[in-house]
Amino acid sequence: MSKREGEVWRALGLMSGTSLDGIDVAVIETDGEKIYGRSHAATYPYSEAFREKLRAGLAEAATLTDRGARPGRLRMLEQYLTELHAEAISHYLTDHEIAPESIDLVGFHGQTVLHRPEARLTVQLGDGALLARLAGRPVVYDLRAADVAAGGQGAPLAPVYHRALAADIAERPVAVLNLGGVANITWIGRDGTLIAFDTGPASAMIDDWVQTKLGKPFDADGRIAAGGAVHESIVADYLRHPHFAELPPKSLDRNAFSLDAVAHLSPEDGAATLAAFTAASIAQSLSHLPEPPQLLVISGGGRRNDTMVAMIAQRTGIDIQHAEDFGIDGDGVEAEAWAFLAVRSALGLPITFPGTTGVSGPLTGGVRADPA
Repeated sequence: MSKREGEVWRALGLMSGTSLDGIDVAVIETDGEKIYGRSHAATYPYSEAFREKLRAGLAEAATLTDRGARPGRLRMLEQYLTELHAEAISHYLTDHEIAPESIDLVGFHGQTVLHRPEARLTVQLGDGALLARLAGRPVVYDLRAADVAAGGQGAPLAPVYHRALAADIAERPVAVLNLGGVANITWIGRDGTLIAFDTGPASAMIDDWVQTKLGKPFDADGRIAAGGAVHESIVADYLRHPHFAELPPKSLDRNAFSLDAVAHLSPEDGAATLAAFTAASIAQSLSHLPEPPQLLVISGGGRRNDTMVAMIAQRTGIDIQHAEDFGIDGDGVEAEAWAFLAVRSALGLPITFPGTTGVSGPLTGGVRADPA
């Protein structure tokens, strides 16, 4: 499928990212600049058995120095992960009565298992060529690599899509806060200027905590944290991490922080303290912006943690609204972004910028794989 700039593409995005929840799928219609249509997003959860395999894979990937290497179980894990993504595409298209041949392009994120931009290293498990063959559609993947190789942070990549989404929001400056495994913020200035960076952890630490302590994959609605007390001294210790003093752009690995500091706490107190850490890190991050946003629009799975969202509102003092308040599917934003980025990549348009990743100039990226 070959289209030119200005033509509208129907693109499907796949996001698994840094969380271990599952695969988010969404379809948008775009010319790479504007959004002309969006379908409902869907999530296809990983089984708990596969989550365990991914956790083991994260540990194995921690020693990688070659981003193309797949030692031990990583090769088999990548193949199975790719097959799961192909199944997710098939289920999604069937569930939404979308003809496969109507999809012009697939944007494939893969599962991040290592992100160390300071070493010019980022690793996402996912075989784009295999997915193209299984899905029978062109696939754009490995969208972070070119930016990291050029000295950028390789994250966050969604800001250019956030700006397109926020085109009809009157408040300026406005910020989109994505609460995934890691939290990232996109600040959109009055003239459309973008500043973006990872503010700190969001759901990853809490998910790992409640899984370890209670065998639960996440803190549903923040109910566990709601029953606990925040240990502010631990929050303060976490905030001494060098990441928070660094000027943006900057990004974080999912496993940048240890749970050791909360290991002695009850499940409730640990969840509350980790939620407060997320909120405090977001509040502290606002000092890096040219001016405070008038509005925070939140997306990502963490927006369902009511306790954490209330803490963010309290610690930032900024009006918070959910993505859904603007007709945006908060679960689908990242998957939609990957569809959008795939189209921009296919058109040779920039996907990262000095204000979002620290790369020296606007840069495109991604690798295309065709089914044949």
